Amino acid sequence: MTAPTVSPASPADPPAPHTGPSLSPSRAADFKTCPLLFRFRTVDRLPEQPTADQVRGTLVHAVLETLFDLPAADRTPEAAAALVAPSWERLLAEEPELAEIFAAATREPAQPTLLDAAGVAGRLVDPAAASAEVDATGGLGGSAGEHDRLAAFLAGAQALLPGYFAVEDPRRLEPAERETLVSTLVDDELLIRGYIDRLDVSPAGDLRVVDYKTGGAPREAFEGRALFQLKFYALVLWRTRGVVPRVLRLVYLKDAEVCDYSPDAEELERFERTLVALSQAIERAKAEQNFLPKPSRLCGWCSHQALCPTFGGTPPPYPVAPAAPLQTGPADDDRLA
Repeated sequence: MTAPTVSPASPADPPAPHTGPSLSPSRAADFKTCPLLFRFRTVDRLPEQPTADQVRGTLVHAVLETLFDLPAADRTPEAAAALVAPSWERLLAEEPELAEIFAAATREPAQPTLLDAAGVAGRLVDPAAASAEVDATGGLGGSAGEHDRLAAFLAGAQALLPGYFAVEDPRRLEPAERETLVSTLVDDELLIRGYIDRLDVSPAGDLRVVDYKTGGAPREAFEGRALFQLKFYALVLWRTRGVVPRVLRLVYLKDAEVCDYSPDAEELERFERTLVALSQAIERAKAEQNFLPKPSRLCGWCSHQALCPTFGGTPPPYPVAPAAPLQTGPADDDRLA
């Protein structure tokens, strides 16, 4: 077993900004899924319009975080439902741009369904993505008034909450941490970091990481990405706290399902080497300015098809100036993954 590669920083002496390679679970998974998608998001930094379903995910995460501010006995389904509207108002106050994002997302017409890639004209959209938008907006489009669209959106968020109470009883839980950004350096060079929705610590010191997913339980195409994200969190916690999490839990609210996974140190060591190799592959692609598309079923979730050679598009010229060091932002917020 190799020695932990933790590089702690003194709270009284904030570290200098990291200038080396960085990875979040989302960006690492992007490169594995499609190197060209990684380029669009991380090198070109192309804008992406968040979907109504992603905005709903942000809201539901905020509700579940706030739920644990209540006394244990008051953490009921009714209390959670009552938190939806005030949580939305709080998010708007903290992030005013959400109002514009919400308006744009809920004005969009219904998405097309998945077609054969060989015969598609226009954008290819996975039926699950289209269904998620309908769920998030109540099927209302731009023809509906703003009040009706907001009411349908809030109702869509409330509809996900029973799935949480079906698999956990928050009255019996006292999380140690919520919405925590964790990070560490691997080999004193590669910065890895990500958001953890909830961290539970048992009296014996065992760790349980809980990650909320507002979509349904993953189909085959998404199972690898979900497991990758779990291992990422486990590695950061092991390297920073010296403890391998006992349980990594994915809670799928829509389907009221739980996926528990228990890693071990040897597996995390192998995964650490995988991340180092992945970072090296990314750096080579940057040096060669060569990020190839990787067509798959996941193309139906991509918003950059117009620029992708697979769909007859042409990527923009490669940026002349080197990309700035990776900064944590909405694109790297794995709560939306």
